[in-house]
Amino acid sequence: MRHDKLERELNLLLLLAGNRGYTSEQICDRMNISRRNFYYYLEFFRDCGFIVEKVGSIYSIDRQSPFFTRLQERIDFTEDEMLTVRRLLEASNKRDAITANLMRKLDRFYDFNILADNELREQSAHNVSELHKAIKFKRMVVLHRYNSPHSKTEKDRLVEPFMLMNNNNEVRCYEPLSRMNKTFKVSRMGDVEVLDDEWGNEERHRMMYTDIFMFSDEVQHEVEMTLGPLSFNILKEEYPSATKYIRALPDRRWLLRLPVCSYAGIGRFVLGLYDDIEVKGDEGFKEYLRKKVSAMSNG
Repeated sequence: MRHDKLERELNLLLLLAGNRGYTSEQICDRMNISRRNFYYYLEFFRDCGFIVEKVGSIYSIDRQSPFFTRLQERIDFTEDEMLTVRRLLEASNKRDAITANLMRKLDRFYDFNILADNELREQSAHNVSELHKAIKFKRMVVLHRYNSPHSKTEKDRLVEPFMLMNNNNEVRCYEPLSRMNKTFKVSRMGDVEVLDDEWGNEERHRMMYTDIFMFSDEVQHEVEMTLGPLSFNILKEEYPSATKYIRALPDRRWLLRLPVCSYAGIGRFVLGLYDDIEVKGDEGFKEYLRKKVSAMSNG
């Protein structure tokens, strides 16, 4: 019986660690498990150090979880090496089952922004490799023929890349011309040219954060509150990644200290369960709630 349970845990782990996410209903159907057991497995994975994420109704496990990091270190392949292997497989003329299986495995784990067009797929892998190198050695790059849907232009962009995001599908950069931090999509780049010029604006680089409610910003605010049993259970069920920010208190209360990028997401949660939550801070969040309550009262 234990072997069956272990096999189910490993299969669920593989499913959640893939590039495609699934809802709880889809996972329960595929794994033939109850929703209660599914949440039990999620708790077990979190206790083992895996980072369980939920985006909307989609569940996944972050491949930056400590276990995967240790596993990758043991295997001793860097991302650059894996990109090189992927390009070599693409360049080979072999179309046997082994080559095809290797490419599927790489695609599942490393997410090379797989496209139907082989030439575009090769270019995407090359762009990620060059961006990774530029970030490592703090070099400026030219994003050749970058296609921007907002300005409806295709032109070269001189930038300082400093963070790959979203499974290497996006890169965070500082653009000296506009004096702004921007996020660029790898799929919209014609080519990436790494220059010999080093970064000149590192102090202006701003990371982009995304909170558990899927709001993004360059800055975060830490809110603090105590939760009752109802709000505690709902938060865990709807936003499992919040678990690491919760600490148990006496008398069936829990302390939540949570970084957020916007008061909107956490505000909606608090206002919906106001009689089960006591807000401690921050002051900006308290003022946000006061204005919301006032607006609702006057409406």
